[in-house]
Amino acid sequence: MLASDSLALKALAVGLMAVVLRFVIAYVTSPLKAFPGPLVAQFTDLWRFWDYMACTHTNNHRQLHEKYGPAVRIGPNLVTLNDPELIREVYSTRGDFHKSNFYEVADASSQGQRLENVFSTRSNVFHARYLKPYQKFFSMSTILGKEHLADNMAKVFCEQLETRFVDGDNKNKMFDLADWIEYAAWDLDWEMTFSQDMGFLKSGTDVDGMIHTGEMVMRYLGCVGQIPWLDRLLGKNPYCPIKFATFEGCAFYCFQRVMERIQSGKTGQGDFLDNFLEAKETHPDIVSDNEVVSYLMMNVLAGADTTAIEIKSITWHLLSNPEAHKKLVAELSSVALSFPPKYEETKDLPYLNAVIKEAMRLHPVISGVLERIVPSGGLTLPDGRVIPAGTKVGMNPWVVHRSEQTFGPEPNTFRPERWIKGPDEPQEKFDARLKKMKDADLGFGSGNRICVGRNMAMVEMHKVIATLFSRYDIKLADPTKKWSVRYWWFTFVDDIDVKISRRAGVPSLAKIPRTGGNNMQTM
Repeated sequence: MLASDSLALKALAVGLMAVVLRFVIAYVTSPLKAFPGPLVAQFTDLWRFWDYMACTHTNNHRQLHEKYGPAVRIGPNLVTLNDPELIREVYSTRGDFHKSNFYEVADASSQGQRLENVFSTRSNVFHARYLKPYQKFFSMSTILGKEHLADNMAKVFCEQLETRFVDGDNKNKMFDLADWIEYAAWDLDWEMTFSQDMGFLKSGTDVDGMIHTGEMVMRYLGCVGQIPWLDRLLGKNPYCPIKFATFEGCAFYCFQRVMERIQSGKTGQGDFLDNFLEAKETHPDIVSDNEVVSYLMMNVLAGADTTAIEIKSITWHLLSNPEAHKKLVAELSSVALSFPPKYEETKDLPYLNAVIKEAMRLHPVISGVLERIVPSGGLTLPDGRVIPAGTKVGMNPWVVHRSEQTFGPEPNTFRPERWIKGPDEPQEKFDARLKKMKDADLGFGSGNRICVGRNMAMVEMHKVIATLFSRYDIKLADPTKKWSVRYWWFTFVDDIDVKISRRAGVPSLAKIPRTGGNNMQTM
């Protein structure tokens, strides 16, 4: 062996020893030694990176908490919690626990600069400033002012289902209802945002690959967010040879619609584009055309996928539980619903609401930890242990939502009745139990970063579920076949193969009067 080769090997050995020594010192001196977890995770975030890559994180997080208790260390500087009592502190309305650098991966990039948005920003000041101009447009009263746009989608949805799978030669034809719920959600969000039919339902396809792009961006966020600095080498690196999915196409589309609406002067559509242009007029110091585009993108990209996931979850759990399915159909049949059903007609139906809550509990949209940074003073746990300031902490809804202490017996079972007062249950006991469950609900997030679009999502879920289960008899094509769930950062759903037919006494679309709110504008 040459002397130079020997020196190189010695240098490499010394380097490796230095790296190992650094990890050992960090482990020994870490203030998080009191928090158990996988051994490798104590040294490197690679453990959780590979956990996400393998889509095993939801099950692993649950099993780790079952093994180690309420606080588990899954990274050198990350402790995941499962105590619902801590939700009010970690995700408070004060926003004392700021978002971690996980969210910087969701920043946009333009000419080498990072551009934060209302979702990705780690700053409460930035969040409050840019949320204020458009927050009012997501009040329930404002959303219901757009319900006629949601009705347009519901009509097209039924038209396509009946033409393709119910009537004529297509009667009892098997199809994947998950795909069509996805198309409906995307068309609905586009309709309410731009007063425009994007054609997902009419074409029965993923228009311009937008659904696929959204899914791949969430895949990237979930994985790379575990080691956020990787984003600088990958997605935000213009010289990276690997090209990752981006929302550039959607951004360009939104910008075109903004320019068209401004140039035409045709406001008064009653959609979100009108609302966001109004925000530009009332808050010119905050909202420019770029902010309008950012608001529009969050509306269609964050709203469509998330709502579709929950509608699929509700549908699957109903079809997999015949008794719950039967109860919901009976409740919907007991009231005189319009076509499409109005939110005002369904919002107080107890079993429908229980079904929605239970499906969202069992299948939250987010599959990972909602990361926050412990502020100065640290976080004291109920058992007395203290998590020091600067530590990343958070909760995984898939863990918190399965607490038997909070949600009662059989927390892994779909049982809508847990949200309804029992026949012999004292009112006071039910109220306390219900409050406990609601306080532990992370379906829309919590605190100052709670989902601004939750009212819109609730109206959409009510409308689609009430339409499907009041109008059609729906059955799984093969009751033994399970649905498919992709545990990316969003928990995407596929393979709900069904056969459908119109329920007895329900007229075909051709026989529905084309007057007033029931006018079939798309036929």
